[in-house]
Amino acid sequence: MATLEIKDQKGKAVGKAELGAIANAEPLMHLLHQAVVTEEANKRQGTQKTKSRSEVSGGGRKPYKQKKTGNARQGSTRSPQWAHGAMALPLMPRDYTKGFNKKERRAAILGAINAQVTAGKVTVVDKIQFTAAKTKDAVKLLEGLGVAGAKRVLVITKAHDEVTHKSFRNLSNVVVRTAPATEKDAKTNAFSTRDILVAHQIVVAKDALEQIESVWGGAKSEKAPKLKAEVKPKAEKPAKAEAKPKAEKAALKATAAKKPVAAKKAAPKKKEDSK
Repeated sequence: MATLEIKDQKGKAVGKAELGAIANAEPLMHLLHQAVVTEEANKRQGTQKTKSRSEVSGGGRKPYKQKKTGNARQGSTRSPQWAHGAMALPLMPRDYTKGFNKKERRAAILGAINAQVTAGKVTVVDKIQFTAAKTKDAVKLLEGLGVAGAKRVLVITKAHDEVTHKSFRNLSNVVVRTAPATEKDAKTNAFSTRDILVAHQIVVAKDALEQIESVWGGAKSEKAPKLKAEVKPKAEKPAKAEAKPKAEKAALKATAAKKPVAAKKAAPKKKEDSK
């Protein structure tokens, strides 16, 4: 099982963290691409709007007569080829939302983390906590871990903390995200696959890493087995009469065919009236 060193805020190793589901996840390119495209598409508002010929004001009168002017015939000053005219293929509001299966999304996130771990860009800290909201304390933490000079740093905490958020807020190269929460009312801002891929360095708290493993690692809680209802035995059906063999049936048909058919009685002739 793969492991990562756990460091304190000064950068000294204080233990090791085991990676279960993250180490087993495989970074699949098609899932990573689909996850990023889906996130970017879902951010779009889709409120773009241009006017068609029916929506532009004016242009109700023919600008000049049809013939004998030397110009091309025109029916309205709001046609697409005119200045201040309408759009030929106007943009209309639309929904850019894309769907992404939950299992595929989790596989993409875990695969992205695995790729960053393999590249040596993930640092595990025993705790990310500040007594007061001061930017210099946040800079001191990043310098102790050796990631202060990175262009993009992703900091992952277990839950939303206002002091931690304010400490990193003034640093333009730092983005603070939270691990997935199990409580419905928890205030979170969970990271995405794109956040993992664009980060040059990732700083994750120890408890946040454990939360990621437990929620997205696929550990299913054991459900109590369902009790099956007792099946009542079916009433025995009366035995069917033994079928006669085919030879007996054929013999019966042959005897029936040999029996003489009774001659039909001729109808009595009507007596002819003597004339």
